[in-house]
Amino acid sequence: MKLRDFFKEHPKAALGFSGGVDSVYLLYAGLEAGADVKAYYVKTAFQPAFELEDARRATEELGANLEVLELDVLSDDKVRSNPADRCYYCKKRIFSAVAGAAARDGYQVLLDGTNASDDAGDRPGMKAISELKVLSPLKEAGLTKADVRRLSKEAGLFTWDKPSYACLATRIPAGEEITKGKLERTEKAEEALKDLGFRDFRIRYMGGAGKLQLTASDMERAFAMRDDVRKALSGLYDGVVMDLEERHGTD
Repeated sequence: MKLRDFFKEHPKAALGFSGGVDSVYLLYAGLEAGADVKAYYVKTAFQPAFELEDARRATEELGANLEVLELDVLSDDKVRSNPADRCYYCKKRIFSAVAGAAARDGYQVLLDGTNASDDAGDRPGMKAISELKVLSPLKEAGLTKADVRRLSKEAGLFTWDKPSYACLATRIPAGEEITKGKLERTEKAEEALKDLGFRDFRIRYMGGAGKLQLTASDMERAFAMRDDVRKALSGLYDGVVMDLEERHGTD
């Protein structure tokens, strides 16, 4: 199925919007197809500030309707305790909020930006999406992440080369309680590293220390800049270590 055909069948839909590569392209495609698509961004402690900034910029450039919903996910014990399937409980809360707002606005069809590259077997959050009957047009159209990036570039979307980004909660080991302080520390650390020119990386919380994970192309540069890195992260962690395994994936 082509995206245009999908939106002919579903001409009015609510989109759970992250401001990332996939959801921005999906919004663009829906609007290009003439569909009435409203974007809902759910603001939680798990999203850094730049994600909302990107969501606002994208919808402004596309002339789309965006509503920001605030949700206190840390009030949910099943989310805060951070079990291995924490994403399931979090995603269910998020899309339930979207569903409620969408129903109020007269939207019965819910969409998300899952693409054909995403492996449902590795993502508990997809179970929640399935239970809430959220549709994934990119996946239905067989579009992979590489396809979405290529099409986004052709469309002139600024997000075409935006690095994949998993929420801040993924930086905290499963089984360790998630707190606002840990999330804020992570966000500040990652912003500091961005200011040094790094783009595709993670810094994991390790019992007070930070573990820096980089792509192979950035490892040598980070080591050469280790004094700058240490200075940027001083006061945020008890110590900083570098993972010598090359970073892969989106988590």
